[in-house]
Amino acid sequence: MNPKILLMMNNQILLTQIEEVGADIGEPDCKITEPFLVNDDLTLTPWLVNITNNNEFMIHSDKILTITDPSGTLVDKYNDLVKE
Repeated sequence: MNPKILLMMNNQILLTQIEEVGADIGEPDCKITEPFLVNDDLTLTPWLVNITNNNEFMIHSDKILTITDPSGTLVDKYNDLVKE
């Protein structure tokens, strides 16, 4: 699965794998896997690394402003980090 760029409602930019999942009304309906925060200098930092060891998270799709494809450079950086 190719990673996607997510622009979140709080203006964070995540590079992550995302999957829509069936959910009841009010429940999180997206699963993100191996999310990284995209920093201003285009470096990648594991998302929520200081508070959890999890690498899969459930989120509400209404917290996402847009989803787009990342540049090739970011994909390469992401794939290198995920392999480690």
